[in-house]
Parts: sequence; structure tokens; C-alpha cells
Amino acid sequence: MDWDHNASPFNAVPPVVLALVGLMGAAELWFMLSQAGIVGNTRGGDDARIFALQRFAFSGEIMGMMVERGEYPASQLMRTVTYPFVHGGFTHMLFAAVFTLALGKMVGEVLGQVAVVVLFFAGTVAGALAFWLLAGGGALYGAFPGAYALIGGYTYILWVHYGHMGESQYRAFTLIGVLLVFQLVFGVLFGAGNDWIGDIGGFFAGLFLSVPLAPGGWQRLMARLRRR
Repeated sequence: MDWDHNASPFNAVPPVVLALVGLMGAAELWFMLSQAGIVGNTRGGDDARIFALQRFAFSGEIMGMMVERGEYPASQLMRTVTYPFVHGGFTHMLFAAVFTLALGKMVGEVLGQVAVVVLFFAGTVAGALAFWLLAGGGALYGAFPGAYALIGGYTYILWVHYGHMGESQYRAFTLIGVLLVFQLVFGVLFGAGNDWIGDIGGFFAGLFLSVPLAPGGWQRLMARLRRR
């Protein structure tokens, strides 16, 4: 296989993926400039990040109060889609951005750019709802639930690929399995919150939504089920 060593590494990345990562990076840049006192009213400290987390992170408590009262103000409901663009720190954002870039590129090449956007935000919402239902409160922020939805899409792509190749389709779940083991070990060694619940919610949303989003998705799935 020949490679063009002069080609830009970003040529094959769908523009929508670059836009998603760009929003993450823009927010982080604002926090850095604010912390340095270049923009905003802060002079040192991390006030801009704290304000953004209070304003845009998903809150299980707030979601519970909205459901209890039957009132869903847009200013609070929007948290279900704004939280992936606010992170706890630069390293947190960097890892989420790398995941989104890598998986968004692979999913976009097969399913298209619209599917990438649908999977990312559907996974974001599903992750928030799973976190609210199962985590018992707390705040959820960062792009990992959306990125895990793209992992779900990639898993479906591998599932179909291995099926065509006559290989074991359960190999498609290797990536998510490795990531879950890594999270378990990391949590045991360093302590971890309940964010992984949102990640798993995002993964399953991406996995199942990839079926109708894939070319000939429902028809292909039904044909396979009829042959069993």
C-alpha cells in the first residue's frame, strides 16, 4: 500500500468532526486566556471554567427537579447538549478530542457526516439520561459520552464487516471491552466518579442508532435475522 507522506493528516477528517473538536478547543482556549487575565474579568484562578461548568454541565439534581415539577425551561434543558463542550481541564479535553477525531473520521468515512452528528448528540443525550437515572446525582461534563457513541457506531461497522468476512462478529466489541477494563483499573487505582455510566449510555445509543443510519441498515438487519 502506497502512502502520500506529503498529504495533510486532516484531509480525510469530516468537517463536522473538526467543528465538534473545534468547539471543545475554543472553550478550552477561552478558559486559558481568562485564567491568564487576557479576557474576561478574572486575574488568575479558574473562575471562567467554574462558571461554565455551573452553567452548561449536566446536573442530575436539576433534571430530577424538572421532571418532578413537569417544567422544562430551555435554559436548563440545553444542558443535555452543552455539557460535552466543557471539560474539567486541558488533559480531559485533549483525550476527548482525540477520541472524537479518530472515531469520527472512521465512522464518517462509512456512514457519512450526518450520521456522525446524529450519533454524537444522540449519545450525548442518552449519556445524560443514563447518568441521571443511574448515577444518583452529580454533574456530568466532557465529550466522552458523545465519543463513546461514535465507538458504538464503529463497533456496528466492524460487526457488519466481520459478518461479511465470515469471521467472529464478537471481535467488534474488543475496543469497548478494552476501554471498560482500562476504566475499571483506573477507577480502582486512582478513584473515579460515575461518569462511566454516561459513557456506556452513549455507547449503546451509538450502537443501536447505527443500524438505521447505515446504508440499507434496517433492510440489511432484517435480512440477516430472517436467515437465522
